[in-house]
Amino acid sequence: MKLVDDVVRNLRVAKIFRENTDRISSLNFSANGETLITSSDDDSIVIYDCLNGTPKRKLNSKKYGVDLIRYTHAQNTALHCSTKVDDTIRYLSLHDNKHIRYFPGHTKKVVTLCMSPIDDAFISGSMDKTIRLWDLRSQNCQGSEGLMHLSGRPVAAFDPEGLIFAAGVNSESVKLYDLRSIDKGPFTTFKLPQDKECDWTGLKFSPVGKMILISTNGNVIRLIDAFQGTPLQAFMGFTNHKGIPLEASFTPDARYVFSGSTDGKVHCWSTESGVKMAILQSDHPGPIQCIQFNPKYMKMASACQNMAFWQPAVDD
Repeated sequence: MKLVDDVVRNLRVAKIFRENTDRISSLNFSANGETLITSSDDDSIVIYDCLNGTPKRKLNSKKYGVDLIRYTHAQNTALHCSTKVDDTIRYLSLHDNKHIRYFPGHTKKVVTLCMSPIDDAFISGSMDKTIRLWDLRSQNCQGSEGLMHLSGRPVAAFDPEGLIFAAGVNSESVKLYDLRSIDKGPFTTFKLPQDKECDWTGLKFSPVGKMILISTNGNVIRLIDAFQGTPLQAFMGFTNHKGIPLEASFTPDARYVFSGSTDGKVHCWSTESGVKMAILQSDHPGPIQCIQFNPKYMKMASACQNMAFWQPAVDD
């Protein structure tokens, strides 16, 4: 099945899971699309089987809390931020729920965490106004060039080839860095009109790296050209009364962007035309802060305190 307008409009909630007692703070599909992992403010990690549509395992992280959970390339390991004790990033074996390594350094809440698509590198950004570049094999960030001091809250992401990364700074500029020569600083900077009404809270490259999606804690999602920095679309018309970060995500073919809202609806736009394709009713009682499309299967996941799998409705 191909993602076309009618299929997108026909997405329906196929299953709802009530495994958590508090807000789900992040979700992440495995690269093969077979599992999904979530972190929650109730200090738990839940792994779902995407093929069977069932919860697979639940792990607790009572001591440090858990946020921004990301699969690494090795099966059965994940990276996550902490909500208690300190702002150390932790590398977890999902097999036995033991930490393999700690990555100390940030002094305030980590707000962005991204795994390289090709190797063991990852980047993190924090409210301490720094971005750090790390390698899973070492607890220290990569030398002086692996630590960047910024003027404001950062968002960051790798491009799909893992050769460059983008850092969004102060909700007004996107800086692109070459991983082979970070010490030279950004090779290009795109200045955008500053979002005075809201802050940038997420940044993602499209699956083939041609566009960058910027999500906010306001009523707008921005789409820019990844090479020129030219604004392509501003997606609006969804509810965010509470000023909370709402995740926005591409479909695997980059033709559509999905976002949640604070009134429990899911919105979908065409990346090419900017036209809203659908407003989908969910059964989420709370704000949908997390939403992602499965990289391999015709499935989407969205979360408030509950987690939902979406699939195209099949006509009887």
